[in-house]
Amino acid sequence: MSEPFIRCTDLSFAWPDGTPVFRDLSFGIGSGRTGLVAPNGAGKTTLLRLVAGEFHPAAGAVNVQGQVGYLPQDLPFTGELNVAEVLGIAPVLDALQALAAGDADEAVYSAIGDDWDIEERTRAQLHRLGLGIALDRHLHTLSGGEVVSLGLAAQLLKRPDVLLLDEPTNNLDLDARRKLYDVLDDWSGCLLLVSHDRALLDRMNRIAELHRGELRLYGGNFSAYEEAIRAEQETAERNLRNAAQQLKREKREMQQARERTERRNNNAARNIDSAGLPKIVAGNRKRSAQELAGRSDETHAARVGDARGRLDQAARAVRDDDTLVLDLPATRVPATRMVFTGEGMQVCRDGRALFADGGIDLAIRGPERIALTGPNGAGKTTLLRLVSGALVPDTGEVKRADGRIATLSQRLDLLDPDRTVAGNFAAAAPDMPAAERMNLLARFLFRGDRMHLPVGALSGGERLRATLACILHAEPAPRLLLLDEPTNNLDLASVGQLESAVRAFEGALVVVSHDERFLEAIDVGRWLRLDGGALRDAANNAG
Repeated sequence: MSEPFIRCTDLSFAWPDGTPVFRDLSFGIGSGRTGLVAPNGAGKTTLLRLVAGEFHPAAGAVNVQGQVGYLPQDLPFTGELNVAEVLGIAPVLDALQALAAGDADEAVYSAIGDDWDIEERTRAQLHRLGLGIALDRHLHTLSGGEVVSLGLAAQLLKRPDVLLLDEPTNNLDLDARRKLYDVLDDWSGCLLLVSHDRALLDRMNRIAELHRGELRLYGGNFSAYEEAIRAEQETAERNLRNAAQQLKREKREMQQARERTERRNNNAARNIDSAGLPKIVAGNRKRSAQELAGRSDETHAARVGDARGRLDQAARAVRDDDTLVLDLPATRVPATRMVFTGEGMQVCRDGRALFADGGIDLAIRGPERIALTGPNGAGKTTLLRLVSGALVPDTGEVKRADGRIATLSQRLDLLDPDRTVAGNFAAAAPDMPAAERMNLLARFLFRGDRMHLPVGALSGGERLRATLACILHAEPAPRLLLLDEPTNNLDLASVGQLESAVRAFEGALVVVSHDERFLEAIDVGRWLRLDGGALRDAANNAG
């Protein structure tokens, strides 16, 4: 069989209201692991659905060599299905069971086909993904992460040549992520993957970037791609400076040429008057001087136009600077100050204790940065709610230093969606002068009309920045920041902005996250693991 590949030629696609997504997009991807990156809303999921055949292009062609497996971000499974049904092997298992019971009908053999070892292969695939679950177990009893891993197993059991994955590590805990990494490391076909998981993207062979309507391929992993983009930006910014200087020189030379011409014309006019030449001769000389001046001006104007064109071209090559540069001294906490203590904290659900006997003890002191890890369902979000005061423990004692605690949830639902960004910020910091609020919003990249948009009309990245502005500059400023899976659903640019804001925060923080790169970037100094109802110190981020 030929090597698997994906090839799109002059691909165009628009939504029913006419909004264009792609126009004349062409690219080709062969065997190997390719990570597709772009800001949210650029069309990554749409492109996967076009390749999978779920959408049809308005123009152009999609050509895929080999069988396709596609794992969407939102899985179309119902809770009443069992594991075997989701994996698509239930008919084969039924046929094998019928054969074992003595049914040798031709339809039974037809249902089995070449899948005599399907149960062994299935259990091996589930084991590789960390799923020790029975084939008759129903989906509603599984966690969100287990359902995602099950969906991937279903695609891998089809033995596809081309595998399309849309955010496959969403909802996976750290252990499940690492098992998925190992599975994909062994993939030998054509993989096209959409993800904001930088640890996963660093295991790719190449990165495909959707940028300004084009798809560009960069050899190497995500770190190599970032380095290539940095080098491109440095070159583009240098070219922009050079082009601006060249335009300035051309304008100056054109102005100097005009001044010289004007002086020559004035001198020539005086000489003609004093020479007493006939009018026809004087007129011819004047016309010649004017034509010469006109040609000179046209030449300089053309050079200025060329320089302006080069400046415009250089400016288009420079990407927008979307970094946040923040200073948050009001959030500073002395190293000796205790900001939270909880002793014997216990929560009961349906008459059962969530945590181990004796409850959980937790002390947070000074500006320490704590990563709270553990498997999905262990109670990490519940523990954050106990710290914040959103949940009162059924038993145990809790003390908060001054109540200056802020929570950033992955839903980003803190702000009033009907109020503008500026209105929400004014509500968070009512005593701050309006001019200072405008300056601070500009640091969060809200300038001009953008700060007067209602929060409900913002993109995900803009909503994150608006929420950070209101939380970090609230009056009084928070001294303890709680973050619950904050990078879920964020594009890579927004994750970088979040990292900048958290690094600038000078208080204590507790973060629940399975994103190892994010935890490294924000300089976590203490690792806690919640598992089996017990909270323990972990020496590192081993999971």
